[in-house]
Order: sequence, then structure tokens, then C-alpha cells
Amino acid sequence: MGVATNGSSSTSESAEIAQPQAYKFLIYGRTGWIGGLLGQLCAARGIPFAYGAGRLENRAQLENDIDEVAPTHVFNAAGVTGRPNVDWCETHRAETIRANVCGTLTLADVCRARGLVLINYATGCIFEYDAGHQLGTGVGFKEEDTPNFVGSFYSKTKAMVEELLKNYENVCTLRVRMPISSDLSNPRNFITKITRYDKVVDIPNSMTILDELLPISIEMAKRNLTGIWNFTNPGVVSHNEILEMYRDYIDPNFSWKNFTLEEQAKVIVAPRSNNELDCTKLKAEFPELLSIKDSLVKYVFKPNQKTSKA
Repeated sequence: MGVATNGSSSTSESAEIAQPQAYKFLIYGRTGWIGGLLGQLCAARGIPFAYGAGRLENRAQLENDIDEVAPTHVFNAAGVTGRPNVDWCETHRAETIRANVCGTLTLADVCRARGLVLINYATGCIFEYDAGHQLGTGVGFKEEDTPNFVGSFYSKTKAMVEELLKNYENVCTLRVRMPISSDLSNPRNFITKITRYDKVVDIPNSMTILDELLPISIEMAKRNLTGIWNFTNPGVVSHNEILEMYRDYIDPNFSWKNFTLEEQAKVIVAPRSNNELDCTKLKAEFPELLSIKDSLVKYVFKPNQKTSKA
């Protein structure tokens, strides 16, 4: 069965206008942060959706889900990131491979066989600053660049599966980084994490504002966009810059301490990825996309503002 991809549509423009409920999404990752937010977005927009019940590595269960739901698109927000963080993956390698590699590939293959586009929330934590992409230069990694970060087992599995998924023309791979949302109570939120750390490093990075970008991922599905996409807001922001915003907008008494990468290495198991991703491709498709700092103010800090900052 053929797959409609990269801008093609399974319905005519007039049909979409006449039938606003023409889409139905099947979402994997119900108990996860992004999966939960996706469901909320669909409900708010009146888009019919269902959560998949099958395990990603179980082909028969995935086929049953598709038979029962009859979706127009499939979203994968499932997988293993580790609890409380990616260090968990270092000592649970088989479980990480099962979910992040075997499971994702199985889902992609089942979707391809059924002629379905799969929106796959992946990671951009597969790169690190290098001689050709130096910190502070504004030169970011592009979609076609080969991953160069192998510091954590989690990132290794993500780079493996991204390379293999290039062979599936029905998959849209979204490279998410250091996700942030307006829910500052969520422990998965990057801002929440660093406000609770005893010490933080201070390195500019590309990041993903979910409040702005998750709706864009739904639009990407509707446009049947596929291939690899750097799924972050343009530009970079450092830990200190975020914490300064947090102090200015949320808690004027907030303070923090920095430490170096060398000092950080002593308290974590696996090194962390730091990089800038080039968002030219995404910005061309969605010109309204805000820069990371503007998006932080509009979607995160302004809605949560507790100070008198103008």
C-alpha cells in the first residue's frame, strides 16, 4: 500500500474544509509526558484519537491496534529515556534496545505496510559541539549530518534507530532537545529539572518549547511531511539565561550555582550532549516559528509570571 508523503494529502482541500474531522490519530506513549500532551491537544482541537494498547516490539499487537482504530496517522511518543535520567540506560541496555530500537523499527515497519505516516518523536541529543560546529558560532548541525555524540548508551540507541529509519519513506523523525513546557511543576520539564539541581553547567543549547512545537507536529502530520527534522526553536539559550528568566518572571529570590563540565562528570554516569541544531528547514516550512528566547517568554514565562516584570 502506498504512503502519501511530504506535502501530499489523502483528501482534497475542499474535503478537508467540509470534513474537519477527517483525521484520526493513533498515539503511542499514553503514560509519557509528550504522549499525554498530544492527547490533550487532540481533545482540545476536536481531533479524534486513541492511544495504542500494544507493546511497540509486538508486531501482532500493533497490527491489532491499527485494525481497531483505523487511524489516518500514527504518532510515536513512547520509548525509554530512563528514570530519573538517562544514566538508567547505562545499566539497562537490553531494555533500552528493546524499546528504542526494536520497538520503534517494528512500529515503523507496520505503519509502512499499512500505508501510514509515522510521526516519531526522536532526539537531537546525538550531537556535540565539534570543530565544524563550535559553541558560540551559530553554526548548527543539519538534518543530513551524521551523529557524533556517543557519550551515553541512550544516545547511541537513538542514533542507531535514526540511521535505520532513513530507509522508511513513511517516517517523520523529529529531533527533540531538552523539552520545555509551560507546566513548571512537571519533573520532566528541563526548567523544572535545573531549578532543582544543586549546581548547573552553563552551556548554550538548542531546545524544544513543546507548547509551540507540538501543535506544529500535528500540522506536519496533516501535511504528510516525512524525513528528518531538527525539531527545536531556532537559536540557543544557556542554563544561566533560563534561570535568569525564571528569577525575573517567577521567583525574584531564586539563586543558583554553576559548576564545570569536569565537575559535572563526577556526579553523573554518562556524559550529556550539548549542541546547536540548524532549524532552517523547519523555519522554512513554518515561518511563524519563534526563536528559543522569544518562545520561552511567550509560552512559558509570561503565562506563569508571578513578578511585576514588564
